[in-house]
Amino acid sequence: MRVLFVTLPFKAHLYPRVPLAWALRAAGHEVRVAGHPDLVEEITSTGLTAVPVGEALDQGDRMAEIREYQEAEKAAKGEVPDPEALMRMDELRPRELTPDFLQGLFTVMTTVVFQRLSEPRMTDDLVAFARQWRPHLVVWDPLSFAGAVAARSCGAAHARLMYGLDLIGRMRQSYRESLARRPPELREDPVAEWLDPVLRRYGCEFGEDVLLGQWTIDPGPPEMRLEVDHQYVPVRHVSYNGRATVAGWLREPPKRRRVCLTLGLSHREVLGGNQLSINGLLEAVADVDAEVVATLNADQMAGVSSVPDNVRVVDFAPMNELLATCSAVMHQGGTGTSQTALAHGVPQVILPGELWDTMLKAEWLERAGVALHTPAPESATAGQLRAMLLRVLDEPSFARNAGRLRTEMLGMPAPADIVPLLERLTVEHHGSRNG
Repeated sequence: MRVLFVTLPFKAHLYPRVPLAWALRAAGHEVRVAGHPDLVEEITSTGLTAVPVGEALDQGDRMAEIREYQEAEKAAKGEVPDPEALMRMDELRPRELTPDFLQGLFTVMTTVVFQRLSEPRMTDDLVAFARQWRPHLVVWDPLSFAGAVAARSCGAAHARLMYGLDLIGRMRQSYRESLARRPPELREDPVAEWLDPVLRRYGCEFGEDVLLGQWTIDPGPPEMRLEVDHQYVPVRHVSYNGRATVAGWLREPPKRRRVCLTLGLSHREVLGGNQLSINGLLEAVADVDAEVVATLNADQMAGVSSVPDNVRVVDFAPMNELLATCSAVMHQGGTGTSQTALAHGVPQVILPGELWDTMLKAEWLERAGVALHTPAPESATAGQLRAMLLRVLDEPSFARNAGRLRTEMLGMPAPADIVPLLERLTVEHHGSRNG
């Protein structure tokens, strides 16, 4: 069968798709990966075939826009409502999920996030390719609804491949329950109001599968899955870090405990810079009896006054190979890092920001006994961070619980194992233009 993957224009979102794409390719299926032109070289470097869609995004200009937006928001706080407070997709407390909150949430998310990630040019290009190539299955990023539109337009089966927790699925379920309690004349749905005209341009109608997929492939630990009435296909997380070389120092067993310090790809690609003080992080690990490997590039290191003797700074190291040698990792809570750490049974210190689900994941991992986190990393002192790191290094329970979760993850089906199920689900759903 022909399988089309759709990714957001960020390496952090492309990389989790590669193992499953190759599992399907190795099983004899034709595979294409659609993404913005900026990502084409990265897609082809994986050995997969790229399909450019939409307009090129100048990441330099985008970073400048993000920084300007961040500065404007800082200046505006106290004068206007903080827009972040209107986009709390990770809000799960029932008492907070009022009709007004949910209505405002989906109104802002549709305008500020959803529409921008599935802009008209990209959607048109994707639909045109799908109608020409006729994929049997479209596997799309949970924030790229253009993938679902393209699948609908050509009658392909379609599924999401999760990146982190299913916040959209959980919040959408709460929102629909809230709408059902309202009088019919007050059941305005900003997502449907946006997507229905888009779908009708291609002869289709809106349905909930455009938001959730006909099913969802989830590489997260099952016990971390949010409660959503939806079909999930679990798959084991397999790390892919892009083109990489294992350096000589990484081939040698560490002479003492090794700690990874990383802020992940999202801080480089999406957030427009460091959200935490690099000087503060380096100060926190300076007195720790461990070899610290800090994966920080030149921009992130700009302004750093000094590097402690126990810290090795590298622009990049393949996280899968690095974490396999580590006794702990200190990171920002991104999906790729946290999943890879779980896969290797590595205890974690998490410094979560407000990006998507990082705080929820950090809280869950702490409850599971594999991590510690600080709810306000920007105000945490170096001493506080050092104390957290020493706890996960020295208290055996963290390594023991991390090992337990690693064993559970190894028991999940590998990407190759779920190919027959995806084939069957594709046959069941292929040919439907309206869900």
